[in-house]
Amino acid sequence: MPHVQMLHESDPRDELIKQIGNIKDLEIFNNQILCAVYIRPEKTKGGIVLPDQHLQEDRNQSKVGLIIKMGPDAFVDPSEQWFKDVKINLHDWVVFRPSDGWSITVNKVLCRILNDTSVRGRIGHPDQVW
Repeated sequence: MPHVQMLHESDPRDELIKQIGNIKDLEIFNNQILCAVYIRPEKTKGGIVLPDQHLQEDRNQSKVGLIIKMGPDAFVDPSEQWFKDVKINLHDWVVFRPSDGWSITVNKVLCRILNDTSVRGRIGHPDQVW
C-alpha cells in the first residue's frame, strides 16, 4: 500500500499516551519494551474512509508502535554490537516485524512486548510506514 496521509484529530503520540493511562504498576523486564500499536484513523486527509477490513488488518499486522515502557536493560549494549551510536527513547515511534512481538492489551490499548533487538528502526511519524 502506498504512503497515505491520514486525518488525525489529535497527535497520535499524545492520543496513545492518553488512552493507555496509568501504567506505573506495569513492569517490563530485562531488554524488553512495551509498544502501543498504531492503528490508523478511519479517514485519510483526502477524505477517503477506510473499510473496517483495513483497520482490522492494522490490529493484526501493524508494523509501527510507540514505546510506552522499557525494561532496565532495553537498548543497553556494552558490546556495542546492536545499538552503537543509537539512543532509543520512551515515546519514540519504532518499526518492527509484527510476528516478533507478543500481543497483549493494556488498559484497552493493543500493545506488543518486544525484545529490543526486534526493533528495526525509528520513524518520526507513524504514517510514514505501512
